[in-house]
Amino acid sequence: MSSTSPNPASPSTAAAAAAATPADRDRWADALRAGSLLVVIIGHWLMVAVTPAGEITNTLKLIPWLQPVTWVLQVMPLFFLVGGVAHAHSLDSLARRGGTGPGAYAAFIGARAARLLRPTLVFLLVWVVLGVIADRTGLTAGPGSQAALVVAALVMVPQLLWFVGIYLAIAAFAPALYRAHRRWGLWTLAALCAAALLVDLARFAGGLGVLGNLNFALVWLALHQVGFAWRDGLLTKPVALGLLGVGVVGLALSITVGPYPVSMVGLPGDEISNMSPPTVALLSQGLALCGAAALARGPMARVLARPRPWRAVVTAGAFAMTAFLWHLTALLVTLLGARALGIGLPEVGSATWWWTRPVWFVVLAVPTSLLVAVFVRFDRGPRSASVVAVGQRRWVDGVAIAGVVVTVFGILMVSIVGVDILGNRSQFFLFGMLTPGQAFLVLLVGLGLLRLASPKGGPST
Repeated sequence: MSSTSPNPASPSTAAAAAAATPADRDRWADALRAGSLLVVIIGHWLMVAVTPAGEITNTLKLIPWLQPVTWVLQVMPLFFLVGGVAHAHSLDSLARRGGTGPGAYAAFIGARAARLLRPTLVFLLVWVVLGVIADRTGLTAGPGSQAALVVAALVMVPQLLWFVGIYLAIAAFAPALYRAHRRWGLWTLAALCAAALLVDLARFAGGLGVLGNLNFALVWLALHQVGFAWRDGLLTKPVALGLLGVGVVGLALSITVGPYPVSMVGLPGDEISNMSPPTVALLSQGLALCGAAALARGPMARVLARPRPWRAVVTAGAFAMTAFLWHLTALLVTLLGARALGIGLPEVGSATWWWTRPVWFVVLAVPTSLLVAVFVRFDRGPRSASVVAVGQRRWVDGVAIAGVVVTVFGILMVSIVGVDILGNRSQFFLFGMLTPGQAFLVLLVGLGLLRLASPKGGPST
């Protein structure tokens, strides 16, 4: 099988990139990466709803019978699977070129962090500026629904950065877990799944709710581990069928016998969310999706061997991450503009709401495309592994680890409290109240540590 990264290089055109693709490239992994992000975008556009009072809510809360669609449309597990494929490729590439000594870890995680944080920091900078403007112009003041919506936007839009923080944390574990995979194979995946199950048992049966937070790591690490097996050829048809069967049975038992909600995304007001922290129900759903994707790998590889479908994947892959970061911005700008112009939106769940959904998606695609055109340049850059510095001191890897930990916490803090640094509004995080200013301070410290640990020279890999 191919051992390539699921991130295509960026020649001048999509057609050139498609034509330059090696014959052994894992094109289905590329398609899953781009497709999963685009499905998330469409899902958010469908799910985000605004009440007449300017409160942001969820369509799935207003139309409960739609919640089972999340069993298929919650596709983040596929992105973590593809992340495992990409990280295995990068680690093998580093090893082949001598990146196994001091500084190798800093090189690996530095490349992952740069790839994720370059577009993310630009996104945050823009939203901090928007927050300052909103405060200074009085858009966040007053009792009206417009002010309530602006305040909610400054908290809600950055929430999607949870994914960036968690993904960077999972990448930090990749070298150690890849070594475990090379030694024990699928047993490592089984151990992670068993650990996630034990955490949920302690959380719900043992009353140790705080332990549930361990599944922020264990669930996503398990799904990421599937990517290692995918790349090594261990996801044979029997194994894929096993994942699908275990996942479907586990999901069915979770939502019927267990305490888990039907929805695989968090809903406002729900006591238990399958996403925060992730649960065994979400793990089961993710394993089922991964098994189904593995079963479709052969047929889809044949489809993607054709020039036209592959060009579509390359084109989508070039802007998928940028679109993911900016699609909620486009949504909120459109909602605020409609309200400012006095344009009423149909009641969620009404016949008018249903038949206008395709039109709504087209409308939102316009500002999203404009934002992508402006900001996609920050999502481009070296797609290969980072530089491996020769003769690095051992402390560099320790600083890199500290930098990742602090940066991840900083991103997660910002995703919870938002970007309204002048509003000084606070949210609860772990053990106390946290303001946006404090969250950004933690993030800046983490970025400084990562910069300190970045390789200063040596052969490129």
